Amino acid sequence: MQWMEEIKLRIAEKDPELVEGKIMKLIKDLGNNGGMKEIKLYHSAMVGNDVSVHLHWETDNTEPQGSATGLCLVHVLREFGLISHSVWVEA
Repeated sequence: MQWMEEIKLRIAEKDPELVEGKIMKLIKDLGNNGGMKEIKLYHSAMVGNDVSVHLHWETDNTEPQGSATGLCLVHVLREFGLISHSVWVEA
């Protein structure tokens, strides 16, 4: 089963590139956990301080509350601004 976690962050910092660098480091440090296919980082074309992290998974079970990796990212990124965390299952 394929599913995806989306973590949206509205960065409160004046220098969003600095926070994006920290996010990239966190992603690199996390590595590929079991069942994770890829991690992608997006920034909004309209709002310069909006970032979206997508964790793509292929596992037997969906984790409706989010994976340990996703929840860890949410916990760490919360210091940088407002967070939204959701899980999506491929249709």
